Amino acid sequence: MKIQTVLIIPDSFKGSLTAVEAASLIADELKRINSQFQLIRIPMADGGEGSLDTILGCIPGERHTITVCSPDGRSIQASYGIIDNAHEKTAIIEMAQASGLTKQIGLHPLTATTYGVGQLIRDALDQGIRHFEICVGGSATTDGGCGMASALGVQFLDREGRSFVPAGGSLQDIQKIDLQNRDPRIAESEFIVMSDVNNPLTGPNGAAYVYGPQKGADPQQQKILDEGLDHLASLLIQAGMPDLRTMPGAGAAGGLGGGCAAFLNAEIRSGIDELLKITNFYQYVSTADLIVTGEGRLDSQSLEGKVLTGILKGNNGKPVCSICGSCALSQEQLQRHRVHAYPLTAYAATEECIRNPTAYIPLAVQDMIREMTE
Repeated sequence: MKIQTVLIIPDSFKGSLTAVEAASLIADELKRINSQFQLIRIPMADGGEGSLDTILGCIPGERHTITVCSPDGRSIQASYGIIDNAHEKTAIIEMAQASGLTKQIGLHPLTATTYGVGQLIRDALDQGIRHFEICVGGSATTDGGCGMASALGVQFLDREGRSFVPAGGSLQDIQKIDLQNRDPRIAESEFIVMSDVNNPLTGPNGAAYVYGPQKGADPQQQKILDEGLDHLASLLIQAGMPDLRTMPGAGAAGGLGGGCAAFLNAEIRSGIDELLKITNFYQYVSTADLIVTGEGRLDSQSLEGKVLTGILKGNNGKPVCSICGSCALSQEQLQRHRVHAYPLTAYAATEECIRNPTAYIPLAVQDMIREMTE
């Protein structure tokens, strides 16, 4: 095939390269091979950690940095973005900026809070923004978004009628939810949640049991968190809100997805689909001859809501190549999904590829171009 325009759209190689670094390495080698290639770079994320940088790297915008409450109650700096999206100012809120696993000292499965996310939203409201894209993922929390809601004026009352900010371990102490003082600007605003998971709020596939362990929750703590989320869902139903326990995506980011749906009237959408739309992927793909993506490990999860999933849904019949650290998909799976895989482990051991990807990505790009232009 003849290649003139290449769309380069990798995810990060976790623990090894950022998406921006991966895109640069791929682009540099393509330019070395043929200086006439027209290259379009969209370093990508799936709606979780890194999404803010992805969007601000593709679309002109402003980064606002403020002081917020960390998951473990300290004062930290966190950023959000404001972009001009379809002639409308849009705030990009990445929850991991304020309430991510990396924003705390140690692990705090029962006490970690999303209060900082609410502070980011409140600051954007103060800036006059009324359209929000909330990127969830990489969270330290399992509080059902109650911390976020507290920062926006929602009051949670215990059995003595005292107001408090619930965390995962204290959700069962909520006796009443008072929405009377919720920020009135929320009703004037539109909120979209970008999520790469479809987990419901509670149950064996819910936030506590599936994602609690990576946040430090032992089996007993997972049970406490799940029962707390179930209690929260029951109170929200009594307040006339939808049942979050079975809502797809409500379990994202420790229930923040469901909390946004309840307290912000947010719509939960596929993170990668929304990011591809925001970064003009569908416009660029129409002019591309070849699409090159990449990630640390190409496996079955890559086909379930990750970056590759969105690309395959919208590639418009253009060939898709994946420069990946390793590949766990069979040839039959690759052929079925029409993906050409070029794993770095074809050239060196896994540990060496993780340690020194800059040595092997050029080799994979060379083999890719050789095969695609035969």
